[in-house]
Amino acid sequence: MKEIKVPELAESITEGTIAEWLVGEGDKVEKGDPVLELETDKVNVEVNADTGGVITELLKGEGDDVEVGDAIAKVDETGEASGDSGSDNDSSGEKEDSSKEEKEESKQEEKQESEEEEKKEQPKEDDSSGNGKKKEDVIATPAARKRARELGIDLSEISARDPYGRVRPEDVDEHASGGAKKEEKQSSEPSSDKKEKEEPKEEFDKPVEREKMSRRRQTIAKRLVEVQQESAMLTTFNEVDMTNIMNLRKERKEAFQDKHGVKLGFMSFFTKAAVGALKEFPLLNAEIQGKEVVKKKFYDIGMAVSTDEGLVVPVVRDADRIGFAGIESEIIRLAERARNKELGLEDLQGGSFTITNGGIFGSMLSTPILNSPQVGILGLHNIEKRPKVMPDDSIQARPMMYIALSYDHRIVDGKEAVQFLRRIKEMIEDPYDLLLEG
Repeated sequence: MKEIKVPELAESITEGTIAEWLVGEGDKVEKGDPVLELETDKVNVEVNADTGGVITELLKGEGDDVEVGDAIAKVDETGEASGDSGSDNDSSGEKEDSSKEEKEESKQEEKQESEEEEKKEQPKEDDSSGNGKKKEDVIATPAARKRARELGIDLSEISARDPYGRVRPEDVDEHASGGAKKEEKQSSEPSSDKKEKEEPKEEFDKPVEREKMSRRRQTIAKRLVEVQQESAMLTTFNEVDMTNIMNLRKERKEAFQDKHGVKLGFMSFFTKAAVGALKEFPLLNAEIQGKEVVKKKFYDIGMAVSTDEGLVVPVVRDADRIGFAGIESEIIRLAERARNKELGLEDLQGGSFTITNGGIFGSMLSTPILNSPQVGILGLHNIEKRPKVMPDDSIQARPMMYIALSYDHRIVDGKEAVQFLRRIKEMIEDPYDLLLEG
């Protein structure tokens, strides 16, 4: 009997959450076959069997957190799949018998453990709970059964939040914590009215829906808090007159699409402007490592993409070396892979600066949060016509966009940040100069 364990995934990934089992108990697998999909803080990856045989037991259930090296399933190398037809070979029959015997022994051990726990919990020999639900009728994941045995909890007493009535480990933990609160409340003396008012309620008075945060959302939440705690983040703003760049796009968009097969969007202009400004103000293309400032001589620009599971930042590599069409094509490719959950680790690692466009959702103004360990992020917003005083003192309605730069004040001074943003404004307002710079 061998175990399938969580393998080394990548240098920066040490844990994940089981999103979906691709096999079940009794299924036959070959070495290298995918057995489950693991959700990590960056991408979803498949875990493959490192040995062939029959899955005899799933040690972890869907939704369970696992770390590299954890055993997740048991495999009988000499067994056959439960769905295979009988063989005339005597040795095959012996393998099936041994596999059955092991399963029976496992079931008997589990039954004995359950009976012992029931004797401790219930003085009566009745195997059913007060609601008439028998223990063996409870549907639960293997991890939930294991957790219940560890805590000495009767599964029939647990209310499952799963719409199909399947008990999960978090249901067991919630029941355990709820029981502890009740015992503590019963053992304590009656408190005053004031203390009762201060004590938080265990449940809401009105209907609510509880949903476990995905592994990716937990990581996003953790990192955003860490960035604000570990960096001296500050944001500066400016506004850009988009008239010239909109006229240029209008003039060239058809010819550009006919030649390159992609539309000429705003993101390629802002990417090229960011690269040009980063060359003039290299500290915004750096990061802090201990007591050193590492200035990067490459321009891999992260593009924040919103997905159903949260924000991800795939990277456009060598943005200084590819043209406008190359940038537009790469942005489209990465956005599609992000929304289809096809991004690989190589798509997400190593960015030097990030651009986020809240304007596509109608944002007027915002303060973007740094994508650590980077020290700068450019925020774009929606375009709206606003009155602008022209050089001849006339007032015109012009398409304007607010832009924001959040930066780490530990290594970037306010003067550099303001000049950086102003340089981007100048290049966007004079796109022909930007084309020469690009």
